[in-house]
Amino acid sequence: MRVSCNKEGIRQAVRVIKEGGVTVFPTDTVYGIGCDPYSKRAVEEIYKIKSRDVSKSVPVLAYSEKVASQIVDFDDATRRIVKKFWPGPLTVVLKLTDKAMRESLNLEDKIAIRVPDSKCVLEILKECHFLVGTSANVSGNGPYTNPDECFKNLQGYDIFVDGGTIPSMTVSTIIEVKEEVGDKDDRRIKVLREGAVSEEEIVELL
Repeated sequence: MRVSCNKEGIRQAVRVIKEGGVTVFPTDTVYGIGCDPYSKRAVEEIYKIKSRDVSKSVPVLAYSEKVASQIVDFDDATRRIVKKFWPGPLTVVLKLTDKAMRESLNLEDKIAIRVPDSKCVLEILKECHFLVGTSANVSGNGPYTNPDECFKNLQGYDIFVDGGTIPSMTVSTIIEVKEEVGDKDDRRIKVLREGAVSEEEIVELL
């Protein structure tokens, strides 16, 4: 099922997610595929659709920093960083405090999380609070910003929310703030994936 990113389309997508289904949706960077992160069956379905190695964890999208705080433990430095870049194309790796999500996503003690700067997916998140939010593509292929290409090349999901072409040229940056180090010149930021936000922009906030 393909729906527009309007009030009715979002309502249908939210219903599918809450019933344990899988949805494709636009973000501020690329089209994403997601589900209720507490639904182990739906999470497993995403791995099948993407042909993704189960050893590779999936990130989660949150409605806001406040909502994210319900499942992760923010250190002071990371909180400063997300206040600057959220909503936006920056994913941070933090300690996961939610045992149920740890179980459903097969995680140990950390999770990659971000608040996207996309009105469409934020409207979905307003109702769902959290979504698995990985790129909507078969592993090994590039991500999609064009909805028609994404719709044509990916199968197995329950609903496709068409938000039009995404005016993005890159993915989100993924970082982890390391524990305090003695020398101020030591690198406290570990860049796990380069993307829209540069390391220099982040370091300025430390």
